[in-house]
Parts: sequence; C-alpha cells; structure tokens
Amino acid sequence: MLAYVSLGSNLGDRAGNLLLGVRGMLDVGFAVTRLSAIYETEPVDVLDQPLFLNMVAELRLGLFSPEQTLARLLRIEYALGRRREILRGPRTIDLDLLLYGDEQRETDFLQLPHPRLHERRFVLTPLAELAPDFVHPTLQRTVQQLLEETSDESRVERWKAKGSWQ
Repeated sequence: MLAYVSLGSNLGDRAGNLLLGVRGMLDVGFAVTRLSAIYETEPVDVLDQPLFLNMVAELRLGLFSPEQTLARLLRIEYALGRRREILRGPRTIDLDLLLYGDEQRETDFLQLPHPRLHERRFVLTPLAELAPDFVHPTLQRTVQQLLEETSDESRVERWKAKGSWQ
C-alpha cells in the first residue's frame, strides 16, 4: 500500500526540520520509498509568516492502518517541537497524511484523502512529481489534473540551498 505524506516547515532550520521529519518516519518503521524535491512556498491562509519549505514523501505501508500512521506522524511532529497554538500558523514541522492508497475516511481524527489536498499548489506540485497519474479517490482526477486545475496561485519554486553546487 502506498501512502503520501506532505512535510512542511517555516521556523528554524527549515531544511533540517524536513530531514528530521523523514528521519522520524524511518525511526517509527515507515518504509520511505521516494522523496520529492524541496520547494520554497508562500504561506496560504495566514499570510503574515515566513516562507515554507515543502516536500512529499512516498511510503510503502503494510503494517500500519491509516489511523496508526497518522498517530505516528503526530508523535513525530510533537517530538520535533510542533505546537498547535495558531491554526495554520508558523511551525517547525507539519506532517500531513495526504493519501493512503484509495482509502477514504471521515472521522474526527482522520480525513482521507486530505480534505484540502486539491486546493494546495504547495502540496500538489511535489505530489505530482512522485505520482502524477495517481487518481484521487473521491474527485476521480489525477494529481496532475488537479495541479493544472487548482485555483491556488501561490508561488511554489524548487528550492536550492545557499552555496549549492547543483
């Protein structure tokens, strides 16, 4: 079963926080099979905050249910200093379970697919890099189609570390 998790950070060492998020996923037993590039993105909703770095991780999950997966992601966030004081405000790390195969959930704890996935260019761009032909379970559109059709016009640019020789 393939699942996709978005990672975001706009406080402290943003790139380091993303790497710590990936490390945390490995440490809890997730098989991280692929990572997108890192993108620098404008904040959405709460605009008065620093720019984000965002990426998407592809996981191969067989041992964990969607609920167990989300619980582990929330523990990783907490361990890395995430505190939910301002809704959609600045954060050291944000780990969102976007998709878990074609599973659908609508509970107080978990919504699958992620309810705003199709409205967020900062999620769709790295997700399309990994899974452009993945069909959204409820919208019946590919990730690439959702990216092309999104009304979100926020800036999403591939990030290069300062001093990078790439």
